[in-house]
Amino acid sequence: MTPDDNPNAKSVEERTREVIDAIRPYIQADGGDIEFVEVKDGAAHVRLHGACAMCPHAAMTLQMGVERNLRERVPEIQRVVNVT
Repeated sequence: MTPDDNPNAKSVEERTREVIDAIRPYIQADGGDIEFVEVKDGAAHVRLHGACAMCPHAAMTLQMGVERNLRERVPEIQRVVNVT
């Protein structure tokens, strides 16, 4: 049975939202926030808010934190794009 045959299977978008929601408290603890925007062409588009929006380490947070977690838990996601 493939995921397409299973009506209870979660979509890539649903799984991506779940991962971002799991990461959100850690980002909020540093004075920022992350908003899911969309999944498009294998990329999760997000928007950083608060302290994270202007932080010089935002790219590292996206790559080492958000992208790494998403790629592990949602293999369809290949990269994370920060929408400004």
